[in-house]
Amino acid sequence: MRVVFMGTPEFAATPLENMIKENIDVIAVVTQPDRPVGRKRIITPPPVKEVAMKYDIPVYQPEKVRNEDFIKVLDSLKPDLITVVAFGQILPRKVLEIPKIGCINVHASLLPKYRGAAPVQWAIINGEKVTGVTTMWMDEGLDTGDIFLQESIEIRDDWTSLDLFKELSVLGGQLLLTTLDYIKSGNIIRLPQDHEKATYAPMLKKEIGEIDWSKSAEDIFNLIRGTYPWPCAYTTCNGKVIKIFKARLYDSGKDPAPGKFRGLIKNEGFLVGTGTCDLLITELQEAGGKPMKATEYLAGHHFKEGDFFADICSK
Repeated sequence: MRVVFMGTPEFAATPLENMIKENIDVIAVVTQPDRPVGRKRIITPPPVKEVAMKYDIPVYQPEKVRNEDFIKVLDSLKPDLITVVAFGQILPRKVLEIPKIGCINVHASLLPKYRGAAPVQWAIINGEKVTGVTTMWMDEGLDTGDIFLQESIEIRDDWTSLDLFKELSVLGGQLLLTTLDYIKSGNIIRLPQDHEKATYAPMLKKEIGEIDWSKSAEDIFNLIRGTYPWPCAYTTCNGKVIKIFKARLYDSGKDPAPGKFRGLIKNEGFLVGTGTCDLLITELQEAGGKPMKATEYLAGHHFKEGDFFADICSK
């Protein structure tokens, strides 16, 4: 079975390597073009390309997958199957119709929940306790195709979206191999999605990370976890953005006081009030500064209990 693999980020690298190690006939890899990365804007290949080069697999990097010249190249490869894992572009009908068997996508949610670009982040932001991965037949809709297989996983309370990405990458790689085994044996599964139960996970924007301290501590805690490492939850002080990297729920026994600075917890961090209980902030980064422990941050900033966060420096 001749397979073309389409994927781009680290999340897709593990499934690709699994396929190669299981002797799946990966005849080509399609990924996004090399992009500038980091403050120095160094041109860097996608993680999937690095895996493909490691195993001497031909790599194609079209700027637009719907480009007619690329479609001709893909058609000339005569794949039996195309597997897609976080590729980053929507496949047009002409591409979907190329492989003899079809196109299988690995999606990081239990469809039809969380269709779209950011299912991992939104699952945490929304406080889900369980998520998973789905292999599905691709069609022209946004994650609307028939389901092949699904596997669930519990979301730990201390996981960020980065942690969950790593777990789902492994789980997705395993599920993709199982799906390919089913296909090779002729056991084709097509379970239509219940579209009325669909929810959506749109791409994150920077603004989603702004903390509303009047919300519950749990909602803010989930926002911090779900937006890490990008765009990150943030608040402001004296016009400067402060990104909050890590926090945990803390019941001080006091009445709710949204945004109020509640004082220092020795060797741990500082407390900020919310619409319910307090949050213990443990790691952060001020604009222009470096990531640091909250206790280190307080050493150079003089807050007093009763000040309100985001207004502290203007009082």
